[in-house]
Amino acid sequence: MSFAYIKGMTWGWVGHADTWDTPEAEHSMREMAKLGINWTAIAFQGLQSDPHATTIRFNEPPMVSDKEVTAAIDRAHAMGLKVCLKPVVNCADGTWRAHIDFPDDAQGNEPSWSAWFASYSEFILHYAHIAETTACEMFCIGCEMVAADRRANEWRSLIERVREVYHGPITYNCNHHQEEKVTWWDAVDLVSTSAYYPETEWKERVPVLRAFAQSVGKPVFFMEVGCPSRKGSAQKPYDWTHPGAVDLEEQAQFYQTMFDAMENESWFYGFMLWDWPSRLYPREEAAHNRDYCMYGKPAEDIIRSFYASR
Repeated sequence: MSFAYIKGMTWGWVGHADTWDTPEAEHSMREMAKLGINWTAIAFQGLQSDPHATTIRFNEPPMVSDKEVTAAIDRAHAMGLKVCLKPVVNCADGTWRAHIDFPDDAQGNEPSWSAWFASYSEFILHYAHIAETTACEMFCIGCEMVAADRRANEWRSLIERVREVYHGPITYNCNHHQEEKVTWWDAVDLVSTSAYYPETEWKERVPVLRAFAQSVGKPVFFMEVGCPSRKGSAQKPYDWTHPGAVDLEEQAQFYQTMFDAMENESWFYGFMLWDWPSRLYPREEAAHNRDYCMYGKPAEDIIRSFYASR
């Protein structure tokens, strides 16, 4: 399977109801397209109450509706972008999805895992159908499910069911440092990871990722990677709660370091950067914004320049 270099950006997270099919959302996507991207990951949440719940809610408030998802996909396609549809489960109590797990009890945890995967499969298959009917160019079946990664049989079964509905390329978005631990990469078409490696680790991490890519024999790209514009975030880019003060240059330097590290890696298929909201802050307020979005910040020019060179 052959892919052109992915020059991408994640759009729309987390997908709040009534925010995706608006003039503000259209403006946001048009500004994003000016970066010279050729892909966008349209990302949104389904919700379970806590990491031990077995029921996932979707297509109802506070989440985006199917109509909004379809509108966003159609808008991206109209702008000439390829789309990876990315439904992601979150916990309503704020627990990171990596901790979705079921402790052993007197009966073992198999019944809970079976119930959870039944609900998760319903969630994923619902959006796989939308991805098929809207001609999405890629579909992501999960994101950073660290505790659930070990359930290889269930993931393989889900992927088989997705392929009955969706006929394009499938990926799974593992967490950073999980790349070598997932045992079912052979079942997907592309390997993707949340590559939130500290700025000082890129030089030592690249050879590890290179060896991994050679061993797995699949296209590898970064489904998520980015850095908030905060002091100290370049060393913990995964931490969206980091309290550092605004530092636009630190964000810009993170991107430059990462692009320099990955520039000549022929095995690497590209980036889906994190992230671009459905409603942008005013450009004149960029100097005071601490989030991942790079709109109006020095990192924006670095990204545009790098993508133009590919």
